[in-house]
Amino acid sequence: MGCYEGGWRRSMWIEAELKAVVRDPVGVRAALRERAPETANVYRDVYYDTPDLQYSRDGREIRVRVVDDGAVSLLTFKDPSVDPVSGSKPEYETGVEDPVAMEAVLRKLGLQEVIRYEKRCRNYRISKSGLSLLATLVTIPELDGTFLEIEAVVEPDAVPGALRVIRQVMADVGIGRGDLTTELYTEAVRRARSTTLGEHGRT
Repeated sequence: MGCYEGGWRRSMWIEAELKAVVRDPVGVRAALRERAPETANVYRDVYYDTPDLQYSRDGREIRVRVVDDGAVSLLTFKDPSVDPVSGSKPEYETGVEDPVAMEAVLRKLGLQEVIRYEKRCRNYRISKSGLSLLATLVTIPELDGTFLEIEAVVEPDAVPGALRVIRQVMADVGIGRGDLTTELYTEAVRRARSTTLGEHGRT
């Protein structure tokens, strides 16, 4: 989920989403602000997996997210992608009153922390072709550049149509098809940290 939406999320629906590398952050941000008010959030995400990383191998994810220093906390589980081109996944999410207790529960269930990072977001709610879309400009301290996510929560059979609408909005705000990416932030952050450790080892 690009941004905390508030209220209840519908379970067993699909998060149809596209993500792109932003070549012109100033221009894209201006285009988004023309379409919707901007709000900002900071997420602190912690991902868990089995000791043998079975969830990652299966394409599943389990995450505890703390929003804005504890204003909201969420537990999220994602199933494997239903659309390999976009990486869109079924997502199940619920509020968590005590994230520390939730993390203890996950460890007691045999899971372990595999990565944590901070995600800084500027969020925009956009209506297009009858869909409620959430557009999020993302920066992550360990990663160079800015990313744009646009998502809609829809029924499984509505995913192709939702992705067509999302692609149009991407184009409208200046994102080209060649800018799209399905790389997970967890993978990018892990690679960036590995590179940094390697550089320190050579000094």
